[in-house]
Amino acid sequence: MPRPSQLLHPARAPVATRAAATVLLLRDTPDGLEVLMTRRSNTASFVPGAYVFPGGCIDAADGCCHALAQRRATQSAPALTQAIAAIRESFEELGVLLARHADGSWATQAEVDALDRQGNFGAQCAARGLTLAASDMHVLARWITGLDLPKRFDATFLVAGVPPGQTPVADQTEQFEPVWVRPNDALARHQAGSFFMIYPTIVTLERLHGLATVDAVLQACAVSEEPLWCSCPRTGLLAGREARYMEHESAYGELALVCPHGQIAHPLDWQYEQAVPLLKNLQRLTAPNPGAMTGPGTNSYLVGDPGTGFIAIDPGPADEEHLEKLWRAAGGDIRMIVCTHSHPDHAPGAKPLQAMCANKPPILGLPSAATARAHSAFVPDRVLQDGELLVLGRTAFAAGAPLLQGSGAFGARRMSDTTHTLQVIHTPGHAANHLCLLLLEDGLLFSGDHILNGSTTVVDPPDGDMCDYLNSLDLLHDACTTHRLKFILPAHGYAIGGPDDEAQAAIARLKAHRLQREAKVMAAMQAQPDGTLDDWLTQVYADVPQRMWPVAKRSLMAHVARITALMP
Repeated sequence: MPRPSQLLHPARAPVATRAAATVLLLRDTPDGLEVLMTRRSNTASFVPGAYVFPGGCIDAADGCCHALAQRRATQSAPALTQAIAAIRESFEELGVLLARHADGSWATQAEVDALDRQGNFGAQCAARGLTLAASDMHVLARWITGLDLPKRFDATFLVAGVPPGQTPVADQTEQFEPVWVRPNDALARHQAGSFFMIYPTIVTLERLHGLATVDAVLQACAVSEEPLWCSCPRTGLLAGREARYMEHESAYGELALVCPHGQIAHPLDWQYEQAVPLLKNLQRLTAPNPGAMTGPGTNSYLVGDPGTGFIAIDPGPADEEHLEKLWRAAGGDIRMIVCTHSHPDHAPGAKPLQAMCANKPPILGLPSAATARAHSAFVPDRVLQDGELLVLGRTAFAAGAPLLQGSGAFGARRMSDTTHTLQVIHTPGHAANHLCLLLLEDGLLFSGDHILNGSTTVVDPPDGDMCDYLNSLDLLHDACTTHRLKFILPAHGYAIGGPDDEAQAAIARLKAHRLQREAKVMAAMQAQPDGTLDDWLTQVYADVPQRMWPVAKRSLMAHVARITALMP
């Protein structure tokens, strides 16, 4: 994790969460699946006026009602308590009771009307011989309120079919205006401004898309007792407005890096005018070269601080304005320039940037191989060694010269709040001379083009090699474990990662994607043993827009070469 001393925003303890349970009551209609929603009181302390699903906090009494509930053999005790809480809340708020008689028949409307919504729920059900239908409820999702909010819940969202013959009636205290609505209609009405909903409600309704019946929803959830998704969204600023992101979305890792304690302070808009601070010792300036292959543009990074000077990583194309902004962001004090590889959107800016600096910092990296294309020719001032350490420190510059410390070991090293140490890892695959850098003190991985946010990199033979690429992914995965790296800084796109194992998971997903694609290649080759690359391309990359097929064909070549090399 980044050192607390390098965080841009002071640490703060989030408000503790309260356990809660919510239920999506569903019914089938001739017009499609509908879900029961209700409007919260305009004076409620949490999301006043919002349309929600019935639910609320789990009470201690809910855990005492297990003997009154019918449960599945696989339903854990905590899950049973959550189901009971959701049943109780739907009864108290909307007068809908998921309970059966001993013969399996549902509680009738008359029986529901005879119950006191404010009375002892368990005692009333027991007195009437009603069994709570917890076994009819399945877990859909788990939502944890964002770290920035003053009132937070850890809420389990369940799904169940509504009991026949019961009509919802709001309590007119907490809930008003119960309404049956199709998910897509609710979303459209929210978009039009007439049906206010909060982010978890919106996403939950979106996830019901494609599930046309109650049975379809229940079957999707019945596969496992685990939620289909679990999320504690993070919030950033986009076009000056708050925007929330789930763990799988591209901006989530960056928000976890810059605002780990949930502050809503980080702008996510891509711009090319000034460097964006990510930590006190880390800035990113994106080159103005957006495109299909570069995403929002090539990220140049500055590691260091005014007391140590800076290392510039990937100066990008030879764009004079971009390089001057990079130089100014470093206060002109650039001590080293490192290129992760020699492609034309990464390395050509190195020499012009060097010329701007009075101290003429060395250009470091690996020379391009003979297999590189002509526009990727690159010769550094000094060749970096695998495992070498590049150190910025206040004591290291007492004599005015950077400390370049070589080491072949990836072992632990004593860290300081005034030191910034980059370790070199040779990672061929995307390019033969590709390298990645680890910022050891802060658990960061600068991945160049080996790992991107939102897309997969091109492996273009002969300089690109799929075997090397996959092996390098394994190396980076192991480095995340060894050095407790939590965040990945790609050359294109937002930061990736999080406080747990999100960085390793991202690498594992990337490798799995490559192997799945390779399985398609093998299937296409077996189906058409005499086929051409173009024949196989249409099958293997049918899910990719045709405008990208010429690029995809290069990676296809790399897969075919790997398959051929592995064949006995």
